[in-house]
Amino acid sequence: MHRLLVVDDDSDIRSLLAEQLGRAGYAVSTAGDGSQMRQVLAREHIDLIVLDLNLPREDGLLLCREIRAHSSTPVIMLTARSEPIDRVLGLEMGADDYLAKPFEPRELLARIRNVLRRTEALPANLEPLAMRRAAFSNWVFDLEHRHLVDPAGRVVMLSGAEFRLLRVFVAHANKVLSREQLVALSSGRSYEVQDRAIDLQVSRLRQKLSDAGSSDSPIKTVRNEGYVFASAVTLE
Repeated sequence: MHRLLVVDDDSDIRSLLAEQLGRAGYAVSTAGDGSQMRQVLAREHIDLIVLDLNLPREDGLLLCREIRAHSSTPVIMLTARSEPIDRVLGLEMGADDYLAKPFEPRELLARIRNVLRRTEALPANLEPLAMRRAAFSNWVFDLEHRHLVDPAGRVVMLSGAEFRLLRVFVAHANKVLSREQLVALSSGRSYEVQDRAIDLQVSRLRQKLSDAGSSDSPIKTVRNEGYVFASAVTLE
C-alpha cells in the first residue's frame, strides 16, 4: 500500500483528502505546516507528497525545494492561485505535477496514480541515490545548499531544471542515459519525441560545466542513444 502525505493548513481539506484517498486504497498521513511535515517524513516512509503552496511561515515552494534537495519523493503541488507563473515556479522547485484549487478529488487521484506509475516504471539501476554532496573533476556539487562550485571556488548558478538534471547525471555517472530516462528521472514526466527541451537543458548545463569556455565538459553525447556523464564522481 502506498503511503501519501497531505500537507495543507486547512484542516477541512486535510480531512477530506485523507478520507477520499483512503477510500481509494492509500494510507494517508497529514500535516498542517512545514514543521509537522518534517516530523512525518522523519518517522514514516512516504511515497508521494500532496503539498499546498500557500502555507503559513514556510510556503510550499520553499518546502518543495527542501524536499527535493534531500530526496526524490514525488510532489504534487496544490494552490488556490492559477497564474501560470505559480505553476512554473512550482515545477522549477522540483514539483512533479501541479493542481489549482478548487479541484475534483478524482482529478487529484488520477494525477497521483500517474505520478506513482511513472516513478515506479524506472529500472532499478536508475533509481535516484541518496546523497548530500558530489565531487567530480575538481567541481563540488552541494545538494543540501543547492550550490555548484567550480574548480576556482566560484559558485555557478543553476536553474531548477539544471539542478535536477545535474543531480541525475552525477547519480548515474558513466551510464548512458536516453532522453526518455533523463526526462523521467529529472522531472517525472513522460518524454515526447517532438519535444527537444531536454537537449536544450543538457546544452545549457554542458556550457556551464565547460572549463573556462573550453569544450571539456563531462557530459558527452552518445550518438543514437543519449548522453553520458563521463567523469569519476565521489558521493557523500
